[in-house]
Amino acid sequence: MKNIVEFIQDIYNTKEFIPLHEPRFIGNEKKYLNDCIDSTFVSSVGAYVDSFEKEFAARVGSKYAIATVNGTAALHISLILADVNKDDEVITQPLTFIATCNAISYIGAKPIFVDVDLDTMGLSPDSLKSFLESNCEIVNNKCINKTTKKTIKACVPMHTFGHSCRIEEIKDICDAWSIALVEDAAESLGSYYNDKHTGTFGKVSAFSFNGNKIITSGGGGVIVTDDEVLAKRAKHLTTTAKVPHKWEYVHDEIAYNYRMPNLNAALIVAQLEQLDTFIKSKRDLALKYEEFFVSNEEIDFIKEPNNSSSNYWLQAVIVKDVQQRDEFLDFTNKNGVMTRPIWKLMNELEMFKDSQRTNLDNSKYLEERVVNITSSVRL
Repeated sequence: MKNIVEFIQDIYNTKEFIPLHEPRFIGNEKKYLNDCIDSTFVSSVGAYVDSFEKEFAARVGSKYAIATVNGTAALHISLILADVNKDDEVITQPLTFIATCNAISYIGAKPIFVDVDLDTMGLSPDSLKSFLESNCEIVNNKCINKTTKKTIKACVPMHTFGHSCRIEEIKDICDAWSIALVEDAAESLGSYYNDKHTGTFGKVSAFSFNGNKIITSGGGGVIVTDDEVLAKRAKHLTTTAKVPHKWEYVHDEIAYNYRMPNLNAALIVAQLEQLDTFIKSKRDLALKYEEFFVSNEEIDFIKEPNNSSSNYWLQAVIVKDVQQRDEFLDFTNKNGVMTRPIWKLMNELEMFKDSQRTNLDNSKYLEERVVNITSSVRL
C-alpha cells in the first residue's frame, strides 16, 4: 500500500496531508460574491439565483431548474411533486447517502430497498423488475404492494459517485408499473447515459452542490423538470407558498423556506463556468488511476459503466475483502492520504432495519469492499 500513497502524493505533487475531495475556487467566485454583497441582495431573491437557474437548465438539457438550499431539500420537494404522501412507499437502493432515505422519511413515506448492479453501484433494473413482478400488482392505474397493501408512488435511483445507473431500463419499468421516476442526481452533474444527461430521465430530479461536490455553492441544490406545472409548484413550495403581492404576506398552504440565497447562487454561477475544466481534470485523473491499478491483482479501479460518460466525482477502488478494506483505510489515512469507505447500507441503520427489501448481495459486497481515494481537481 506504500506504493499507492506514494503514487497519490506524486500526482498531487505534495507530501502534505491530501484531502479526499476539496473545492477549487479559481474563477470568478470572489468577483461575483463581491458583486452580490454590493447589490445588498444576499438572500433568496437576486439576479444570481435567476441566472443560475437558466444556465443550469441549459447545461443539463432540462426546461426548468429551481434552486434550493441543499440537495436534500431538492429531493424532498421532488418527491412531493411526484405525489408521494404519508404512508406511501418509495423504492430506492440501500447503497446510498442517508439524504436519499431522509427525504423519503420527511414525508412520512417508507423506503423499499432493491439491490444495485456491481458495475454501476446504482439501482439494478433487474432487481427492481423482480421485486415488482413478485410483490406488486396494478390496481386502478396504481402500483399496489401486495404485502403491505400500500401504494408505491416513486422510485429513486442514485447515480453513485457520478456513475450512471441503467437509467433507461429503470424508466421503462417505472412507466410500465405506474411509478414516478425521481432521480437522485446529487453526485452526477456532468455525467451522461447514452448522450443524455443524468437527472433528465425522470419526471423530476435533484442535484446537490454541497462543499465536496464537483461544483459547490457551499450549500445548495437544484430541482430539474420538463413539466411547467411542476416547476411552478416547486418554486411556490420552496418559497413558503407565498402568494405574489406587492406588500402583503399571504400563504396558501404549509410549505418550506428552501430557496437558495443569492449569495450562494453567486458562488455556484462562477463554479458552473468551470465545470468542463473540472470534469476534464477528473477524467484525466481516472485514466491515471486506471493505468496504475491495472497491475494490482488485489485492487480494481472502478471505471465508468457501459454506455455512459461519468464525471468521476469520487474516484473509487474495490479491494478483495473487508479486512483488506480496513487495512487500506488505516494505512492511507495514517500516512496523510485521506480515503473513505462507501456508506453503510441503509437497511442496516436502526431507522430502516425493518424496511421491506429484496436480496441485497451486490450491495453488501460493495459495502465491504469499495473505498474512495483522492479525487480533488488537480491544478
